[in-house]
Amino acid sequence: MSARASLIEDGGSEASEPDHFFRAPEFLEAEGVTHTVAIELEAGELRLPVIVREIPGSDLLDATSPYGYPGASRVRETPPDSAEIDWGDTGLVSVFVRDRIGEPPSLANGTVRSEVQLVEGEDGIRKRLREQIRSNERRGWLVESRQGGDVDAAALYGFEAAYSETMARTGAGERYLFSTEYFRAILRSRRSWLLLASREQGAATAGAIAVASDGLLHYYLGGTAHEALEDSPMKNLFAAMIALAGELGLPLNLGGGVRPGDSLESFKRGFATTTAPFRTHEVICDPAAYEELSAGLEAEESFFPGYRAP
Repeated sequence: MSARASLIEDGGSEASEPDHFFRAPEFLEAEGVTHTVAIELEAGELRLPVIVREIPGSDLLDATSPYGYPGASRVRETPPDSAEIDWGDTGLVSVFVRDRIGEPPSLANGTVRSEVQLVEGEDGIRKRLREQIRSNERRGWLVESRQGGDVDAAALYGFEAAYSETMARTGAGERYLFSTEYFRAILRSRRSWLLLASREQGAATAGAIAVASDGLLHYYLGGTAHEALEDSPMKNLFAAMIALAGELGLPLNLGGGVRPGDSLESFKRGFATTTAPFRTHEVICDPAAYEELSAGLEAEESFFPGYRAP
């Protein structure tokens, strides 16, 4: 194999790209990225930010990409196939890679996990949604936007309260219960924006975080307080994100649903003009160790690595 991967303990600094949120230093720090996987190719190099973890019940290690769509830095037009890379020098059993949205991908092939909803321009918003957005505006709903680095404690408190209520209401897993420090860290990046919705100059009761990375503005996190659910100000927040994306000259990625075809995906489809695949890459670096760790365990075929299945 001409391509070889190695592991660098550097907090992801070798993969850092400040102009792309999902590889920006603020995001890598917030996510607890520990290492960079460096892949040396004949045509250049790839750098994957990863979180290296101990595998319970063993002295072995594996790694996973941080959340979102980080992919790799310094992507080549012709991505390499992970099966043609020698991963032995990493010392890892497996690596789970969340790829960027769009082309070119970081690695060839991969698993299409879902389709994300993209918006290019404002023409995709359905007539009924436009009417509901204007109705909210007549009732006094306003949206303000603050770029990362300009978010004060009061604004963050309003967003965090709405987000926390949403996570409790939906029974979200621990992975989505972010701390105040996490929000502060990601909102230090100038490639992030906090959008807040409030009514008649009152306190914010809905909010969203949008981030710019790899040629897209991404809806990253959001929530609505219980008291605002009837008006559904998230529609106004989506419209504001579409306008922000237009100002930046970027398409907007609204993401997908919790599961393909669910009500959340259907809601986002009401704003979208097209879709794009979200891919992951499941890399087994040490086949013998992976087989031994997974022996006798039952896991859904899509769950990776199998030995970590709940």
